[in-house]
Amino acid sequence: MSTPSLTAPGRRRLPLVPTAALLLGALYCLLPVVWVLVASTKSGSELFSTFTFLPGSGFTDNVADLTEYRDGVYWRWMANSAFYAGAGALLSTAVSAASGYALAVYRFRGRETVFNILLAGVLMPPVILAVPQYLLLAQADMTDSYLSVLLPLILSPYGVYLARIYASAAVPADVIEAGRMDGGGEWRIFRTIALPMMLPGLVTVFLFQFVAVWNNFLLPYIMLGDDEKFPVTLGLYTLLQQGSNTPALYTLVITGALLAIIPLIALFLVIQRFWSLDLLSGAVKS
Repeated sequence: MSTPSLTAPGRRRLPLVPTAALLLGALYCLLPVVWVLVASTKSGSELFSTFTFLPGSGFTDNVADLTEYRDGVYWRWMANSAFYAGAGALLSTAVSAASGYALAVYRFRGRETVFNILLAGVLMPPVILAVPQYLLLAQADMTDSYLSVLLPLILSPYGVYLARIYASAAVPADVIEAGRMDGGGEWRIFRTIALPMMLPGLVTVFLFQFVAVWNNFLLPYIMLGDDEKFPVTLGLYTLLQQGSNTPALYTLVITGALLAIIPLIALFLVIQRFWSLDLLSGAVKS
């Protein structure tokens, strides 16, 4: 007589190695976030004298001290980051949408060459471009300005790449030809037909670019000298540098880092809703 199976019919065993690897990866990513969350609740005296993951009682005082520091310069840094990331992501998404659509729909000489150059730009580290960008903007007398941070962020090779791939898959050539036969111009076809179909992909481009600009440190570090124009990443770095002489500032840096994560989480939750809606509404009906 055969031994009965330990697992029910149709039920798969949980693969232990992949599951353990995923759990370790999740723990590796979440542990620093948990540390920042716990450390932001500690006062200056508790930060170095209590157990690492034991919550403290000074979160509200830390937020108040951070708000009062230099007449609220932290919130100015947050507003600057919101401006850089919001305007930069919108402009970059618009340029990526138009460029990706053109590369996907139109046939012209040198199209593949242009696309290959864009792919090379995706593979190029931003640190290589930062110094040439600074020299170019210095020649135009535009350094230490908001535009010096915004202008280099408008063209995103990765955003153009994603937009082209998504336009090729989501915008059928028959629909474009039907729009032309109905008398629609190229701009009207792009605006009223192609953009709604490309919207789920463009939402992804916007999210990626917003997060990249929000977390950007090197470009503002090179371009800006006036700390009133700093984004929150560079502002917290200056606070951290001062913390070596004034340890009380460490709690402000940690609390500021925690507060800087909240807009990204909120944006992801809002955009996640649009992903599901756009995927349903962007389908082509026969």
